[in-house]
Amino acid sequence: METNILVYLDVADNRVRKASLETLGLAHELAAQTNGKVAAVLLHPQSAGLATDINAARVYVRDDDVFEHFHSEEYESSLAEATRDWNAQIVLFSAGEVERDLSGGLAATLDTAVAADVTAVEINQGCLEVERPIYAGKAIARFQFKSLPAVISTRPNVFAVAESPGETPEIQELDTAPGTPRTTVVDTIAPEQKKIDLTEAEIIVSGGRGLKEPDNFAILEELAAKLDGVVGASRAVCDAGWRPHSDQVGQTGKTVCPRLYIACGISGAIQHLAGMSSSKCIVAINKDADAPIFKVADYGIVGDLFEVVPAFTEALSTQCSV
Repeated sequence: METNILVYLDVADNRVRKASLETLGLAHELAAQTNGKVAAVLLHPQSAGLATDINAARVYVRDDDVFEHFHSEEYESSLAEATRDWNAQIVLFSAGEVERDLSGGLAATLDTAVAADVTAVEINQGCLEVERPIYAGKAIARFQFKSLPAVISTRPNVFAVAESPGETPEIQELDTAPGTPRTTVVDTIAPEQKKIDLTEAEIIVSGGRGLKEPDNFAILEELAAKLDGVVGASRAVCDAGWRPHSDQVGQTGKTVCPRLYIACGISGAIQHLAGMSSSKCIVAINKDADAPIFKVADYGIVGDLFEVVPAFTEALSTQCSV
């Protein structure tokens, strides 16, 4: 079947986020299987300037100051207009915080189903099927959509980034009439230190209560810097105020899928495993040989993190200086 696909592209720091470009890459894979076409949606005050670099047949844009801050009502109405205009059978989002809100709202607006945090999508005998982890990553569920359009959000770092466009896409302005919002954005507080979002990071070095005190996260920061990675944390650490909640990995934090995840002093509670067990490679460092984290680790080091992590950092320093 010929399937038209629409992709929502999230913008941060005036660039399209890597996770959205991965979703765009998936869209092209699906379109190739069905002889369909791919369109994208950019809702941002500078969306027209970003649209020319998007690999899609058409890019829907709406340059409006209302998109300076996220506002689900305005976003959903424009997305619904683009979905209907493109006659999209599949609407794709990356599974970020904003997109989780939008995908559910759009599905409700279109009176259709939504599958969240998906790790595989395929057309099987003419039917759209998806896979997503369930039970804290202990099992994989497979779902089949009974009707279209289907709304899907995909887990970051799972799919390949879309290639650069071969030609300039058609740009189409959305003329959605501004609604009367029921909520107003009062203020947006940005983090003091800019860094890569955990959901997009290729390498994450996470710490738990085994660090003993917040100042000891400095050794993880040093290791992460050597690896060009970022630092994450367990819920207990964030609840204790040692790290900001934006660093939290787990069922009630962020779900990540980096190439390398190093867990330092993290026992591996089921809630934490739910957020990182799909990482490509997991290294666990813990003094307790029976810690649950070792059951999901590809490599385990039973030892004192205060000895192992600095030694690891030193080895990297020596290697890099050669």
